[in-house]
Amino acid sequence: MKANISNTDKTIRVLLAILFVVLYMAGVVSGTVGIVLLIAAIVLLLTALINFCPVWRLLGISTRKKVPSAPTSGEKYKTDKPGNQQ
Repeated sequence: MKANISNTDKTIRVLLAILFVVLYMAGVVSGTVGIVLLIAAIVLLLTALINFCPVWRLLGISTRKKVPSAPTSGEKYKTDKPGNQQ
């Protein structure tokens, strides 16, 4: 599993999970809707903890920033500044 959730995405998931649990515990939602929200809260927390969302994967979405890879041996860092050419 390759991480596809950013820190912002993680924070939103945790906050939504907390909100869903609070709504259920306060009695604002109950019955089937309450159970569905509790299940959604569990899923949101799990995906936030493992930094991977299967739905994002199926849709080809990643909110995680791509880190540029370091040059391999033999490659030089490239710059766009004139005069730095060798």
